Amino acid sequence: MMRISEGFLRGLEKPVILWLLSRRPMYGYEIMAEFMRLTGRRLKPSIIYPFLRRLEAEGFASVQWSVNGKRRIKSYTLTEKGELLLGKVRKIFAQIMKEFFLELMEK
Repeated sequence: MMRISEGFLRGLEKPVILWLLSRRPMYGYEIMAEFMRLTGRRLKPSIIYPFLRRLEAEGFASVQWSVNGKRRIKSYTLTEKGELLLGKVRKIFAQIMKEFFLELMEK
């Protein structure tokens, strides 16, 4: 059972990151902590940071730097283009869930 749920969550990592960034600007560690809180599963840095860099490079996210003590912190926010991407992801999930629940109710 655990392997199935792990595999399912693995497929949701990137949509969840998009959704989290739509709620407010966040930096990598915040995203990892929030993902852990929501799913009980650790999000690996090797997943999140390349994805965040790709979002930034492709114009789906913008970056803001801030200073916390001696540390510089890079926060990410979805751009308008990123919000459109999230909207497409939501439509796909809505269709999948609609079909799933309709079929589930028939059986």
